[in-house]
Amino acid sequence: MDKNQLKVAPPPRAALDLSLEFIRAIDAVDASIWDDLMDDDNPFNQHAYLAALEQSGCVSQQTGWTPLHLLVRQSSRIIAVMPLYIKTHSYGEYIFDWAWAEAYDKHQIPYYPKLVSAIPFTPVTGKRIGIASDITQPSLVWDVIKKALDGSLLEHGFSSWHCLFLPKEQFIEMSKSAEDSHSCLKRLSTQFHWKNKGYQHFDDFLAALTSRKRKDINKERAKLTPHELRFEFINAAQATTAMWHTFYACYRQTYTKRSGHSGYLNLAFFESIAKTMPENILLLLVHDIEGEVVASALYFKSTTHLYGRYWGSLVDIDGLHFEACYYQGIEYCITHNLAVFDAGAQGEHKVARGFEPMATYSTHEVIHPEFRNAIENFTFQEADNIKTYMQQLTSKLPYRQDPS
Repeated sequence: MDKNQLKVAPPPRAALDLSLEFIRAIDAVDASIWDDLMDDDNPFNQHAYLAALEQSGCVSQQTGWTPLHLLVRQSSRIIAVMPLYIKTHSYGEYIFDWAWAEAYDKHQIPYYPKLVSAIPFTPVTGKRIGIASDITQPSLVWDVIKKALDGSLLEHGFSSWHCLFLPKEQFIEMSKSAEDSHSCLKRLSTQFHWKNKGYQHFDDFLAALTSRKRKDINKERAKLTPHELRFEFINAAQATTAMWHTFYACYRQTYTKRSGHSGYLNLAFFESIAKTMPENILLLLVHDIEGEVVASALYFKSTTHLYGRYWGSLVDIDGLHFEACYYQGIEYCITHNLAVFDAGAQGEHKVARGFEPMATYSTHEVIHPEFRNAIENFTFQEADNIKTYMQQLTSKLPYRQDPS
């Protein structure tokens, strides 16, 4: 059977009279229904964001991200949704399972295709299942989804399914054992987020740091002074086509220099989100002394968070990346009273700049029993190592100790 035409056995009638449906495009569900069920301030969970990925061709069977979103219905009403993809590789996920795939390959067992519930190319924590708020037994919905996907793995030849960057409450729910089933494997990772502790100005943030770290940051920022650069945040609604073309040129050049390819995302994607969700998007333009844009960064925002996502530069200036991607974001959070700045995945160098290690959570279901046992043992050991790593980095945070 074509894996894109997944069919699952109907859940028992006791389970709220639920039925499941897989759709091959996000546009097959109304945007208002999707967004109401997700009920998430996180911009990456919005229908518009997922639609832009698909309509631009960044997410497709050709790119190894075949949409197979899951809808749960009660009678004819959609009461739950889950972003879901068939993956034929592990690029663009940021929870790394390459070693698992390599182990399968050594034993001549196919690891791909697999199912992944995630936001493509976006290592940001957010809901992976949206359930209607008036459902009095949401745990039954969770159980039905888990059982359906477990059955689909066996029936359709998928090796595994993965829920990436879950909020802690959904991680706990996903980790529970469904009736007559075992719990999903749990995986702990870490990122580095900056927290606004009521600062009124950037100098207030600096004053909270140790003297040495404060001097380091001031010295780092001072490297840019001779270049006379000007930093300008533009709301997407005010950004011109020329600005987006310049941003994309910066993005492609830096991505190519760093990774050898021009990036996962194309200009059509960026132009689409600029039109469909402008209230969530900021474009940072870096102008040289002659007014030309020489670097740019893309930020997303919610009512509480700022997310630094993509950046690029046409010039090689020491310290420009840290300014455009970290310090400008911190200043924006302070000025606009945003609580958290998530500047992207990984990067323990952020700790010296005031970013704190934060846990991220993922769950995994693996069909092959021997590999499942081996991977479970690995995740236990990995979690212990991550906890130790986070404790070590927390002890290195640059903040002054409260004398009290």
